[in-house]
Amino acid sequence: MPITKPVNESVQAVSLSELRWQCRRGMLELDILLNTFLDRKYSQLNETQHQVFTRLLQYPDQTLFDLLMANMPSTNPDIAEMVQQVRMAMVNKNRVS
Repeated sequence: MPITKPVNESVQAVSLSELRWQCRRGMLELDILLNTFLDRKYSQLNETQHQVFTRLLQYPDQTLFDLLMANMPSTNPDIAEMVQQVRMAMVNKNRVS
């Protein structure tokens, strides 16, 4: 009998794999920001925040870039909060202890 992973682990692994793929963008800056967030902070989010991050990844590259570079604010408070979290993950990455 083959050994299989529990369903929850398989679903989570596929989900993270898909998210990692969605974090690959047409701009290097977005790749770095999004993958840093995914690696450092995504696992600490609750389910609602996971859904907001997934919605954020649906934005076109230029809009996403403008949001993350603070060139324009989001009118959606959930998206605005997620943008702030993504930006802070990068700030914390660059902080020297």
